[in-house]
Amino acid sequence: MSCHEIEALRLGLMTVLGIGDEHTREHAEKELEGHLEGPIEGLANAETLTELQRHLDTALVDLEEEVATMDRDDPAYDYTRGRLLEVRNAERAIQRIAAHGESVLDGLGEAHDTLHETFPVEE
Repeated sequence: MSCHEIEALRLGLMTVLGIGDEHTREHAEKELEGHLEGPIEGLANAETLTELQRHLDTALVDLEEEVATMDRDDPAYDYTRGRLLEVRNAERAIQRIAAHGESVLDGLGEAHDTLHETFPVEE
Protein backbone atom coordinates (compact mmCIF):
# COMPACT_ATOMS: atom_id res chain seq x y z
CA MET A 1 0.00 0.00 0.00
CA SER A 2 1.04 3.53 -0.59
CA CYS A 3 -0.08 6.97 0.43
CA HIS A 4 -0.91 8.20 -3.05
CA GLU A 5 -2.48 11.39 -1.72
CA ILE A 6 0.77 12.55 -0.14
CA GLU A 7 2.93 11.66 -3.15
CA ALA A 8 0.51 13.43 -5.49
CA LEU A 9 0.45 16.45 -3.18
CA ARG A 10 4.25 16.54 -3.22
CA LEU A 11 4.23 16.61 -7.03
CA GLY A 12 1.65 19.38 -7.16
CA LEU A 13 3.38 21.42 -4.47
CA MET A 14 6.71 21.11 -6.30
CA THR A 15 5.01 22.59 -9.37
CA VAL A 16 3.28 25.36 -7.40
CA LEU A 17 6.50 26.33 -5.61
CA GLY A 18 8.70 25.93 -8.69
CA ILE A 19 10.90 23.24 -7.13
CA GLY A 20 12.71 21.27 -9.80
CA ASP A 21 13.97 18.24 -7.86
CA GLU A 22 13.87 15.69 -10.68
CA HIS A 23 14.84 12.72 -8.47
CA THR A 24 11.93 13.35 -6.10
CA ARG A 25 9.58 14.00 -9.02
CA GLU A 26 10.57 10.77 -10.78
CA HIS A 27 10.19 8.76 -7.57
CA ALA A 28 6.70 10.16 -6.94
CA GLU A 29 5.62 9.64 -10.55
CA LYS A 30 6.79 6.02 -10.41
CA GLU A 31 4.89 5.42 -7.17
CA LEU A 32 1.73 6.92 -8.67
CA GLU A 33 1.79 4.88 -11.89
CA GLY A 34 -1.65 3.42 -12.46
CA HIS A 35 -3.23 5.56 -9.75
CA LEU A 36 -3.56 8.93 -11.51
CA GLU A 37 -7.29 9.45 -11.45
CA GLY A 38 -9.74 11.60 -9.51
CA PRO A 39 -8.25 13.75 -6.75
CA ILE A 40 -4.88 11.95 -6.96
CA GLU A 41 -4.51 13.10 -10.56
CA GLY A 42 -5.76 16.56 -9.64
CA LEU A 43 -3.19 16.88 -6.85
CA ALA A 44 -0.33 15.65 -9.01
CA ASN A 45 -1.19 18.08 -11.81
CA ALA A 46 -2.18 21.11 -9.71
CA GLU A 47 -0.60 24.41 -10.66
CA THR A 48 -2.03 26.66 -7.92
CA LEU A 49 -2.57 26.50 -4.17
CA THR A 50 -6.31 26.79 -4.78
CA GLU A 51 -6.23 23.68 -6.97
CA LEU A 52 -4.19 21.84 -4.33
CA GLN A 53 -6.69 22.78 -1.64
CA ARG A 54 -9.68 21.71 -3.75
CA HIS A 55 -8.23 18.32 -4.72
CA LEU A 56 -6.89 17.70 -1.22
CA ASP A 57 -10.35 18.32 0.19
CA THR A 58 -11.82 15.81 -2.26
CA ALA A 59 -9.14 13.25 -1.41
CA LEU A 60 -9.91 13.77 2.28
CA VAL A 61 -13.62 13.13 1.73
CA ASP A 62 -12.80 9.97 -0.24
CA LEU A 63 -10.52 8.70 2.54
CA GLU A 64 -13.09 9.50 5.22
CA GLU A 65 -15.66 7.44 3.29
CA GLU A 66 -13.16 4.62 2.83
CA VAL A 67 -12.37 4.49 6.56
CA ALA A 68 -16.07 4.69 7.49
CA THR A 69 -16.90 1.65 5.37
CA MET A 70 -13.93 -0.51 6.42
CA ASP A 71 -14.15 -3.34 8.91
CA ARG A 72 -12.03 -2.50 11.95
CA ASP A 73 -10.56 -6.00 11.78
CA ASP A 74 -9.28 -5.40 8.24
CA PRO A 75 -5.46 -5.49 8.32
CA ALA A 76 -5.42 -2.29 6.24
CA TYR A 77 -7.73 -0.40 8.61
CA ASP A 78 -5.04 1.19 10.80
CA TYR A 79 -2.89 2.12 7.81
CA THR A 80 -5.87 3.73 6.06
CA ARG A 81 -6.72 5.69 9.22
CA GLY A 82 -3.08 6.81 9.32
CA ARG A 83 -3.37 8.00 5.73
CA LEU A 84 -6.48 9.93 6.72
CA LEU A 85 -4.63 11.64 9.55
CA GLU A 86 -1.69 12.54 7.32
CA VAL A 87 -3.96 13.97 4.62
CA ARG A 88 -5.69 16.07 7.29
CA ASN A 89 -2.26 17.28 8.44
CA ALA A 90 -1.34 18.06 4.85
CA GLU A 91 -4.56 20.01 4.40
CA ARG A 92 -3.69 22.17 7.40
CA ALA A 93 -0.14 22.67 6.09
CA ILE A 94 -1.46 23.87 2.72
CA GLN A 95 -3.87 26.21 4.53
CA ARG A 96 -0.90 27.65 6.46
CA ILE A 97 1.06 28.17 3.24
CA ALA A 98 -1.90 29.98 1.68
CA ALA A 99 -2.42 32.13 4.79
CA HIS A 100 1.27 32.97 4.93
CA GLY A 101 1.23 33.95 1.26
CA GLU A 102 -1.76 36.22 1.85
CA SER A 103 0.06 37.78 4.81
CA VAL A 104 3.11 38.47 2.66
CA LEU A 105 0.90 40.11 0.03
CA ASP A 106 -0.79 42.24 2.67
CA GLY A 107 2.62 43.30 4.01
CA LEU A 108 3.78 44.26 0.53
CA GLY A 109 0.62 46.33 0.06
CA GLU A 110 1.27 48.11 3.35
CA ALA A 111 4.91 48.73 2.37
CA HIS A 112 3.75 50.16 -0.94
CA ASP A 113 1.28 52.48 0.79
CA THR A 114 3.89 53.57 3.36
CA LEU A 115 6.39 54.32 0.59
CA HIS A 116 3.87 56.54 -1.21
CA GLU A 117 2.87 58.28 2.04
CA THR A 118 6.51 58.91 2.91
CA PHE A 119 7.53 60.01 -0.58
CA PRO A 120 4.44 61.41 -2.31
CA VAL A 121 4.62 61.53 -6.06
CA GLU A 122 2.68 64.20 -7.89
CA GLU A 123 1.14 63.13 -11.13
